[in-house]
Amino acid sequence: MATEAKTQQLVVSVSPHVRDEESIAKIMWTVNFALLPALIMSVYYFGPRAVYVTALCIVTAVLSERLFQKGLKRKVTTNDGSAFLTGLLLGMNLPPSVPFYIPVVGSAVSILIAKMLFGGLGYNIFNPALVGRAFLLITWPKLMTIWSEPTAQFVALDAKTTATPLGILKEEGIVKLLEIFGDKMSLYSHLLMGNRAGSIGETSALALLIGGALLLYKRYITWHIPFSFLGTVALLAWVFGGKGALFTGDPVIHLLSGGLMLGAFFMATDYVTCPTIRKGQIVFGIGCGAITMLIRLKGGFPEGVMFAILLMNCFAPLIDRNMKPALFGAVKAAKK
Repeated sequence: MATEAKTQQLVVSVSPHVRDEESIAKIMWTVNFALLPALIMSVYYFGPRAVYVTALCIVTAVLSERLFQKGLKRKVTTNDGSAFLTGLLLGMNLPPSVPFYIPVVGSAVSILIAKMLFGGLGYNIFNPALVGRAFLLITWPKLMTIWSEPTAQFVALDAKTTATPLGILKEEGIVKLLEIFGDKMSLYSHLLMGNRAGSIGETSALALLIGGALLLYKRYITWHIPFSFLGTVALLAWVFGGKGALFTGDPVIHLLSGGLMLGAFFMATDYVTCPTIRKGQIVFGIGCGAITMLIRLKGGFPEGVMFAILLMNCFAPLIDRNMKPALFGAVKAAKK
């Protein structure tokens, strides 16, 4: 009896190769969703200004990407959620009191310069949202450092200006910080829940931890970068953060203050701008933590998360190149 020969077709595709059914759009929109608790808390504390600033960032980011791609007759990819995420992250890095043109200009820079001019999603060297924030801080330093006192009232339109906890700690010390917030437990509680001055995304450390836990649960990120980042900050804060003696600093204040939680879970873990090798991610996180604390303790700014992540973005390719595992079966060349 004649048998029919069955042939198999081998399909070869270029990398990166997707291991499961998770799409870029699903991942991006899940990250957006993970930021929702922190955004809700920012609206609670800062009122309609938080919605206003964040919405301007998102709309400008999406429109900028769409117009750029249509102008060059490229495929429009705004439905994948990446432009939305860039706008959301930039908005959460801005003070709620900034005038309307700040988020518009910042989002345009983030998308057009930091993302699209490099080739679009997957080709950018630096985190686009942080590039936008850095540009705004350099261009309008005064407007970018005016912090509003939380009101905890959605209807409140006017807010008093005040310093952030990190600013008070840097300029006047922990004694002044405790004088304002009460004892340490009260201070920790305010920092954890978000009742303090800062950017829109600096509100509730607890809400950001909930979002970060979701990303870890979904395995969209791993522990390597956020834990090494936070661990390095905690260690250096404890060793060098005190006044007059080593090992007298308060790591909890530094962990719960500023944009650390937002940076560690949502920006330093960006797939494109961080190392892909696990050991390299630990080195990357340690570098972010060390630079953050160097700026916080010795630099001219009270916060250093943005600068730390952008600087370590530069080293991500070098880290990957030097920490990649040996090829299976490869033999090292003998030294002459």
